[in-house]
Amino acid sequence: MPKPRSQQISLSDTPYYHICSRTVRKAFLCGVDTETGVSFEHRRHWIEKRIFQLSQVFSIDICAHAVMHNHLHLVLHVDSEQVKKWSTLDVLTRWHKLFKGTHLTKKYQHNSPLDKYELEMVEETAMAYKQRLIDISWFMRSLNEPIARQANKEDKCTGHFWEGRFKSQALLDEGALLSCMAYVDLNPVRAGIAATPEQSSFTSIQLRIKAAIKGKQPSALLPFIGNEHQNKTTGLAFSLKDYLILVDETGRILREDKRGAINAKVTKILARLHISDNSWLTLTTNFEGIFTGAVGTAEHLCVFSEHVGLKRTHGIASAEACLNSA
Repeated sequence: MPKPRSQQISLSDTPYYHICSRTVRKAFLCGVDTETGVSFEHRRHWIEKRIFQLSQVFSIDICAHAVMHNHLHLVLHVDSEQVKKWSTLDVLTRWHKLFKGTHLTKKYQHNSPLDKYELEMVEETAMAYKQRLIDISWFMRSLNEPIARQANKEDKCTGHFWEGRFKSQALLDEGALLSCMAYVDLNPVRAGIAATPEQSSFTSIQLRIKAAIKGKQPSALLPFIGNEHQNKTTGLAFSLKDYLILVDETGRILREDKRGAINAKVTKILARLHISDNSWLTLTTNFEGIFTGAVGTAEHLCVFSEHVGLKRTHGIASAEACLNSA
């Protein structure tokens, strides 16, 4: 039985989450339907454009994403500190980019006169909006509903396009975060729809590689702030160069006809994360199969379970085998 969302998300334990949303019926996000010959590749534009639009409104950053034939992967970072700095006007301006708001919130945004009671109502409403702007469920609702309407209109049908619930996994430490990002970025390679990470269209890894060639990082994604951006406080605490090498080397050996060993440079990165070479390959090929809930070391899983009120801690054996293996 699916756990309630309150037992899957705990911002006091981690701001990082893996999200997977799948379509129902014979629905495509992209690719070509082999039976009808109809191409749905254009829907990838819908998805990616909407993801980046939402990341500019919500206080939620995109760490990694991949749009597949019938499902979508996201690795999200919830920036609960940034939202605290937003004024009432900041919150309402952001909210109104996606939703209508109320008559009073619109009057406030346009600097129309309001009496004391109305101002109190606006402040109360803004507080509710502020919480929604760091809520992953609201983020996914804002992503999936417009896409479903567009797809149904195009398919000339009604009914559900997405499964009722999206899957969410808390990523409790560096090892969980990095292995999940690599798992997401290598989805097209693993599925055989791309030969290399840089050929994986509509993925975060392709955007990062294109930007890296120009000596930059994509503005739409949460940046790596390892050795390259010490002055930044918000970002992924790894070197971009190390991550690209890690994904590239892993991608080279995921194909059955290209099986090989991880080179010494990558092994050093994995040693820092306390993950063995074999465990890394297992994680990046079967992440969702190994972990059905929160992901992290055994210690982090126990703490998370206590905080969200779980009577039993799930995934201990997998954590000890894969994330405490080096």
